[in-house]
Amino acid sequence: MASSLTKDAPEQENPAGGKTFFGHPRGLATLFMTEMWERFSFYGMRALLTLYLLSGGVDAAKGMQGGGLGMTLAATTAIYSIYLAMVYLLALPGGWLGDRVWGPRKTVAISAGTIMLGHLCLAGPGAGFFFAGLALVAIGSGLLKANISTMVGHLYNGPNDPRRDGGFTIFYMGINLGSFIAPLLIGTIGEEVSWHLGFVLAAVGMGLGLLQFMLFSKHLSPESSVVPKPLSREEKASFLRKGLAWLAVAVVFYAIVVGTGHFTLNWAMVPLTLLGLVIPAGVLIRIKRDRELDRSQQSKMSAYIWFFVAAAVFWMIYDQGGSTVQAFGSGKAAGTLFGIGFPSSWYQSLNPIMIMALAPVFAWFWLYLNRKRSEPSTIAKFAAGLFFVGVSFFFFLIPMAMASNGTLVSPMWLVGIFLIQTVGELCLSPVGLSVTTKLAPAKYASQMMGVWFLAVSAGDSVTSMLSICGADLSGAGVVTVEALLAVVAGFAVYMYRRKVRDAMGEVK
Repeated sequence: MASSLTKDAPEQENPAGGKTFFGHPRGLATLFMTEMWERFSFYGMRALLTLYLLSGGVDAAKGMQGGGLGMTLAATTAIYSIYLAMVYLLALPGGWLGDRVWGPRKTVAISAGTIMLGHLCLAGPGAGFFFAGLALVAIGSGLLKANISTMVGHLYNGPNDPRRDGGFTIFYMGINLGSFIAPLLIGTIGEEVSWHLGFVLAAVGMGLGLLQFMLFSKHLSPESSVVPKPLSREEKASFLRKGLAWLAVAVVFYAIVVGTGHFTLNWAMVPLTLLGLVIPAGVLIRIKRDRELDRSQQSKMSAYIWFFVAAAVFWMIYDQGGSTVQAFGSGKAAGTLFGIGFPSSWYQSLNPIMIMALAPVFAWFWLYLNRKRSEPSTIAKFAAGLFFVGVSFFFFLIPMAMASNGTLVSPMWLVGIFLIQTVGELCLSPVGLSVTTKLAPAKYASQMMGVWFLAVSAGDSVTSMLSICGADLSGAGVVTVEALLAVVAGFAVYMYRRKVRDAMGEVK
């Protein structure tokens, strides 16, 4: 996006100093481009992930190039889901490192370098390089996710700066712009030319983001370089001791497993899946049982658990757009539309372009209903989000039935699935971020945004566990059960809306 640099308005101090970017602090351009390139690399790799894992295996689409890892769809779905779960789970330690060790700016630079190295490893030969790269990308993405949004906030004069909301809107446009372009470029190169060249292109994208971040970080707020609550020397020694002890235990344990010839992928996937379920539950229980919280805060946490569980159900289905739905589009949908051929990885560009098109419409629609005094409550919006994601899988059953005899269905069926899911996302995701900040106890105000991301980890971990346990997520039976689960969960949230509303106290 071309920047428009003008002199800052005299009545609005710019914490980062200098000129502005569309009337916003100039550092916003730096963070916009960094996030755009990071999303470019992340979503480009994600668009190839399912296809690369399947390529060369029994579940790969006919005509797909070889050279992949040749895994089954069940193993592919499990790996894909664990990967997403870990990205969001690692946002918590990422935020902690930014707050206690490196500061946001240094953490973002380290995370970008880690992501770039991860993509280069993905381009290397063999499964060993691939899984090492996947781990590095997950670690880097988790580190970056928690800190770059904090840096956007640092550009403004506190929460009441009138430019703040507009700045975050521009920033999130960078997220969706990178997410939209990536599958079109990286997906095409990866599918049509070489998987490994596609991963290299993802690394190049992140490298460009890191380069411009380092060159133009002078425009960021000085606050972004500060470590808010640095660890004491004793705390550093304690964390280092404990970390090395746990690392030693893990190394010894897996050395025994590998040495005795018992190692399979499940030895890695099952523990990670359990972490994605146990840690979110443990964090919620710890906050809920904190005796320092007063009765009102305890009640609000009870209400929040309803929203958290509902969000986990939503993401469990929604994130299968990159695994179950993507695999269906690759093997059972026609690769042409209106006579124009396209790689199946392009399906992953549908959600970002729909978000960019529909988000302003939804924002206007909620304001319109608010003026009419008929805007749905937060609870009703959550119920609608669950309803729509459930309907998307009921809708999915139609092309699944049509393709059961080998017929290639129209790509428009997948467009319909992604459209319904995007409508559900716009009902639930922005509202979830808002209600998280409103219900958060003051003691946990900064941590609760990380808690919200844990709902994604929990949902994707359930998907992974189902795959590991042998559930056929691409079968009509499981798809029907998941669709019913989402619709019933939405109905339950709506039916108990008064109980949840009462627990929310003064928050509406």
